[in-house]
Amino acid sequence: MKPDLYVVTDEGLAGGLPHSEIARRAVLGGADVIQLREKILPSREIVRVGREIREITRKAGALFIVNDRLNIALACGADGIHLGQGDLACETARQLSPAGFIIGVSVGSVDEALAAERQGADYVAVSPVFSTGSKADAGPGYGLSTLKDIRAAVHIPVIAIGGIGPANAADVIEAGADGIAVISAVVSQPDITAAARRLASIVAAAKRARGGML
Repeated sequence: MKPDLYVVTDEGLAGGLPHSEIARRAVLGGADVIQLREKILPSREIVRVGREIREITRKAGALFIVNDRLNIALACGADGIHLGQGDLACETARQLSPAGFIIGVSVGSVDEALAAERQGADYVAVSPVFSTGSKADAGPGYGLSTLKDIRAAVHIPVIAIGGIGPANAADVIEAGADGIAVISAVVSQPDITAAARRLASIVAAAKRARGGML
């Protein structure tokens, strides 16, 4: 799993636009992973929404990840789950999930990244790279130096999230990220599809430039 653009849904930041519509517009713009992030709805409703997104991403050839909730990810046929440091342990999620199920873990240090890799994570997300207002509990940004250190320490893909947009996406890729994850830089924009397309293009160009320097 080495996505260029990973979009996290958030109805509040999208002005009330439904998760499924955020997903539909984002994949039209080239998002290759959609993460369903929902903290308020009842579980039954989240499963219903998740199944809608599952169909959208399947048709688009994109991956579908559920935030935090393994039971919901399995119930709606998601490709995987994304876990925070305070969520279900990665090794436990691995024991409970089927073969081929993707597990990502948010990390903020080399030690956390190495632990996630040992426990079977398929990717780690450095979160947040820059300070962000999209997640109230995100804390201060770790910066590009931490991203570089984590990239050098692990063998699995490294995704960068937090405060990333068109102005700094290329810098994040140059620092070693395999892709970027965004919330407001796509879902809060007037044209979600255009915002996703712009970021996907920036990431692809930065990867080509990085490859040429190796």
